[in-house]
Order: sequence, then C-alpha cells, then structure tokens
Amino acid sequence: MISEVPFSEPWITEEDKRAVLEALESRWLTGGNRAVEFENTFADYIGTDCAVSVNSCTAALHLAMRILDIGPGDEVIVPVLTFAATANAPIFCGARPVLVDVDEKKFTISVEDLTKHITQKTKAVIVVHYAGQSADMEEILEVAEDNNLHVVEDCAHSLGSSYQGRMTGSLGEIGCFSFYATKNITTAEGGMLVTNSRVLADRARLLREHAMTKSAIEREKTGSWRYDVVDVGYNYRLNEIQAALGISQLKRMNEANQRRIEAAHYYSDRLKDEKGIRIPLEAGGRSHVFHLYVIRVIEEESGVSRDELFDYLIRSGVGLSVHYTPLHLLTYYRRMFERCAPHFEVAERLYKQIMSLPMFPTITRTQQDYVVDKILSGRSSCRNPAVG
Repeated sequence: MISEVPFSEPWITEEDKRAVLEALESRWLTGGNRAVEFENTFADYIGTDCAVSVNSCTAALHLAMRILDIGPGDEVIVPVLTFAATANAPIFCGARPVLVDVDEKKFTISVEDLTKHITQKTKAVIVVHYAGQSADMEEILEVAEDNNLHVVEDCAHSLGSSYQGRMTGSLGEIGCFSFYATKNITTAEGGMLVTNSRVLADRARLLREHAMTKSAIEREKTGSWRYDVVDVGYNYRLNEIQAALGISQLKRMNEANQRRIEAAHYYSDRLKDEKGIRIPLEAGGRSHVFHLYVIRVIEEESGVSRDELFDYLIRSGVGLSVHYTPLHLLTYYRRMFERCAPHFEVAERLYKQIMSLPMFPTITRTQQDYVVDKILSGRSSCRNPAVG
C-alpha cells in the first residue's frame, strides 16, 4: 500500500547531491580526507575530543565493547526496550547482556532496575536515549561510578539532544550514533563513535580497518606496501561518498531538529486532550529532538486497542511503526534467557500501547492533520465498525 503519509522520508537537498557528486569525482572513494573532516566536524558539534566514523551504529557499539575490553564472563546491562543491536554488541564479544526494565514515562532505562541487576560480573551499561531524549544520566553516572562501570551511550535516536547543557554522546565514556536513512541526519548507512579518550579512539580506528598498522593512503604516501595486522579487526570504514553526505547534512542539523520539534509540538497540541491517547513526555533538564514521536493508546480509556487503531491507520495510508518489541519477547533472546524467563512489567505494558507516528523534517501540517484526523476517526470506527 502506498502511504498518504510515509512513516519517514529523508531530507536530501541539492547541496547534498552536489557534495556526493564531488566525492564521486575524487580518486579516493574510501579512506580519504572527507571521512576525517566529517569526524572533526562531528566531534566539535558533540563537544568531544575524538570521533571515529564507521559504517553503522552497530559497528560503533561493537567497537565500544572491544576497546573497553568487554569479553567472556562479563555482563553488560541494556534496557529491554531497544533495538537488537544494543544487546548484540556485548554478545559479539562473548559477554552476556543483562536486560532491565524501563521508566514508564520516558521509556529510557530504569535507574532503579539497573541498580538491582548489578553483580560482580557487571562491567558496563549501555544507555539508550530513546526517541530523541536523554535518559537520566546524572543518576546513571552516579551508579556507574559507585560500581566501577563503563557507561556507553547508544545515541542512535538522539543526535542534537542535550542533558543539563551537554550533548548526548559526551556524557558517558563512549557515545555511538546512527546515520541510517530514517535518522536525524543520514549517510544512507553509517555511524560514529565519540569519546574524550584519545587512547580509546586510536584503538577504535585500528580495529575499524582490519587492525592494519597502515591504511592504503598511508602506504601510498610512504611509497611502501608493508603493513602489519596486530589484532582481529573489521571492515567498518565509512566511505567518502557517505562522509560527504554527512558533512552536508550536519550543516543543517539544528534546522532539521527544529523542524522535528515543531512538528512534534503540533501533534501534541492536537492530541493532548484526546481521551485514551498519551503524548510523549518532555522531561526536565534535557531537550527532545524527536527522532520518533511515540504515543500510547490506552484501551481502557479510548475503547480501542493499539493494534486495532494501528491496523485502521495503515489501511488509511498512514505509515507507522512500533519501537520496539521488548528484546525478551524476540525468538533469539527468548532462547537465550529461557532458563530464567524474565518478565518486565513496564516494557510489556508499553509494548501493547506504543505507536510511532510519521515524523521527518519535511512533514507538512496537511500530512499531520491527516494523521491526527485518522486517529480520531479510527477510534470511532474501531469501537463501532458500522461507522466505518
């Protein structure tokens, strides 16, 4: 079905296209200067000393685990309401993810549940800044300091958001960002690892490129083919075409986020008084950049379930999604945790209620009105099918 209103749409300008074409005319299509420029510009934007470009946020999370020496026998705490990549990163390194519940209002990791799951094996916590708003970082950092834990920020949703005046990604030891096609800026695929530790950044750069001691461009400059491989590394580079698009997109990062914020507030103004619909909370001391606009459908109040309303909206041409199915309900993780059969009261309740509405920088008021009107008519139609 072709959507009247798509769930997401990348904002690609003529300047973006020119940047990509210029990169295509370069001799170095990967491993050149544009990736370095993107890294330096990005680090300045986030407020960290270092940035390492990679081909996905998943790669950034994996490298974060590697450079922090997470391995077999270690445990890494992750929120259960997240994308699979968050939990997979420690698994890639032979460590065990420990799932914890989330806060009912912000959907970010529950500090109380985090504290309950710390053991002698716990080495790190991966914090997910859900939908574009920071988790409770002050409390999390205090818990981490008290228990000697590394803090890695999964910022796949939160580029440009801040917590107490600091950008997400600059608060923990390492921040990991996504530039997937739906994200607040895009390089089609891509990611970035940021840190204030030059030692960690240098190790990430080494592992990003097969753990080779000299890159192709360095070998050409020195006139020598010789190199060594000093560890088990990966092919996680961001190419020059992607970097060129990232540089161009980052120039209007703040404008893109402001457009999202204005669109989110328009949704909220229209939905805030509707019975059985809960709009997103904007918590104090932090900014929300609305990578996602997630509502809750309270069946007991609205008379319609999330699934019923979701299906009606899809049939009406509204692009939607659900973020996320809690990890412990997915087949792979269900098998992993089958002996202890975890139960997460908040995440399971939210999962039955949450729905992500269309959200992108170029969404129009006409499109948003269509979405909201269909939500309102859908409640009536689902309660009384004869109305539809």
